Amino acid sequence: MQPHDLCNHFLTWQCRIRQIAMREDAGRPSQGMRPRVLDGEGEELSAGIVVLLIRENPIESTEFLKFQTQKHNDPQDVYNKALTFLQSTHYHRAIEFSDEMTGLFGAHSALVERLMIEGKCALEFEQFNQNYRIPCRLRLLAVEEEAYQATLWHNRVFNPNIGDDIEIIGFQPDWDEAVALLEQRQKNVG
Repeated sequence: MQPHDLCNHFLTWQCRIRQIAMREDAGRPSQGMRPRVLDGEGEELSAGIVVLLIRENPIESTEFLKFQTQKHNDPQDVYNKALTFLQSTHYHRAIEFSDEMTGLFGAHSALVERLMIEGKCALEFEQFNQNYRIPCRLRLLAVEEEAYQATLWHNRVFNPNIGDDIEIIGFQPDWDEAVALLEQRQKNVG
């Protein structure tokens, strides 16, 4: 399998499980949206973190979610409007999403500190008999980045108590290394 093929397969799968979560489980993150986090030695750093897929051009969706969050005083109204939006065609085309995933964490998180010291990790996804172990390079996103804003406003839809004292990590997959791991696993099984 080529790195590009694995990336496309993964993003298509991620979009599909997110469609299901939005439509059938009121937007609650499913198992496949909450990967385990492993260090370079394969030690588990977290049993699961929620990661988001961000559109290549997230401005329109970010503005919609931000507007809904600021317009309505009732968090249930915000949630309902945003869920309707996310249930529609938001996750229909995997090609419209970046392969860099994001995660929102409280400031001064021990996990963030450890991850940023290492600068890399592996995310292990599993759901519906699909599983992926994806090595990632890490970076802290700056507040002015579109991916930061998209992550912030998406999360505020589901948790209006999120303040500004946060950190957002970008998880950039190393698809070459992911293919090598996949091939090694298949070799070990076969």
